[in-house]
Amino acid sequence: MKTRLFSALDHAIERKLPEQRLFLKSEEGTRFIRLRPTMQAGIILGGAAIACWTFVVTAIFLMDTISSGNAREQAQRERAIYEARLNALSNERDNRAVEAAAAHDRFYVALEQISEMQSSLLASEDRRNELETGIEVIQTTLRKTIKDRDAARDETEILTAQLNADESADAPMLARARTVDGSVAFLTSALEQTAAERDQIAQDAQSAIDAADELRFALKMNEDRNEQIFSRLEEAVTVSLEPLDKMFRAAGMPTESILREVRRGYSGQGGPLLPATMSTSGGGTITDQTSTRANRLLKELDRINLFRIAADKSPVAMPVKSAFRFTSPFGYRRDPKGAGRRMHAGVDFAGSRGTPIYATADGVVTHAGWQSGYGKLVKIKHAFGIETRYAHNSNIRVKVGQRVSRGDRISDMGATGRVTGTHLHYEVRLNGTPVNPMTYIKAGRDVF
Repeated sequence: MKTRLFSALDHAIERKLPEQRLFLKSEEGTRFIRLRPTMQAGIILGGAAIACWTFVVTAIFLMDTISSGNAREQAQRERAIYEARLNALSNERDNRAVEAAAAHDRFYVALEQISEMQSSLLASEDRRNELETGIEVIQTTLRKTIKDRDAARDETEILTAQLNADESADAPMLARARTVDGSVAFLTSALEQTAAERDQIAQDAQSAIDAADELRFALKMNEDRNEQIFSRLEEAVTVSLEPLDKMFRAAGMPTESILREVRRGYSGQGGPLLPATMSTSGGGTITDQTSTRANRLLKELDRINLFRIAADKSPVAMPVKSAFRFTSPFGYRRDPKGAGRRMHAGVDFAGSRGTPIYATADGVVTHAGWQSGYGKLVKIKHAFGIETRYAHNSNIRVKVGQRVSRGDRISDMGATGRVTGTHLHYEVRLNGTPVNPMTYIKAGRDVF
């Protein structure tokens, strides 16, 4: 059956591919190899298949090479853009910090000026009250003296009339008239002196009123200037506080409990801020709208400071600072070893062997050694129930119990444990539960 089939095929393609004979000559004789049409067709088809396969493989390889080069260039461009944006944000943050510090200093200077102005104003008010009281006493005395003077004048007129009507009056009556004249002269002199004192007191009172008006104007100017300072400070506080609060909320961390924990941990360094109050001349204290606003602003500044401390204790930094490739996100994925769809509890950063790995926050090393699946593993315990893990290292540079700070080099990238190549497996666990590390890293980028 096969022979007849091949014979039919040979006969069908014989016109296109006639039978050929390949002669092989040697010392022993001459031999030949008979190439049937079907054999020639098979050789041609096989060669064509090999050529097509070679072409396809070459094309795929070239496309992969070109796409890989484009991906690297794109990654480099994105990295350059990210570094430029990071530098710009860092410079802007430094500028905002300098402006906030300068505004804070101006705020305290303004508070001191306000305190001095209010003390002067209260002193001038007390002086004016004293002068007004003195003027009232003098006016009362003056009215009484005028009344006595008028009564004396009336009595003098009566006595004079009596003397003119009766020249033969007794000598004691004449002496009494002279005494009355002397009393009138004394009262007149006293009245003139009192009037002069009254005029001087009125002039002093007017001067005190003018000085009080000037103090009120100066106080108004200071209040306007303080209003501008307060407005700028409040804007700076808002700009600084909202991103920090948003960062912790985006990371799924309760801000109030975090601030309470930080406040407890730092309660021994400096103590709480004392309320800003204005002292009076009487030694008491007054609390006005400016003081209330200043106290609220100081509380917000203290809140920003607590947020900054909490941010230093949270893993918001990148564990790899050299060139890397982000190869696997957090969440369910197809296992690279072929174990089906599994949960990936961290993120993977692929790089060259020996790439430095850095701690992403302040903490204490709780594990530094081999662990099944993780290979050479470093665990760091941070505040707020956070733990970070750095797996598959080639070399570990820290020891258990060692305290590290953000940015300290803790290990080198490797391929130990269950891996397909050199990379860092980075995990963040909150109270023992794996969470997405990119949430913290992205939140840190938005703020810092």
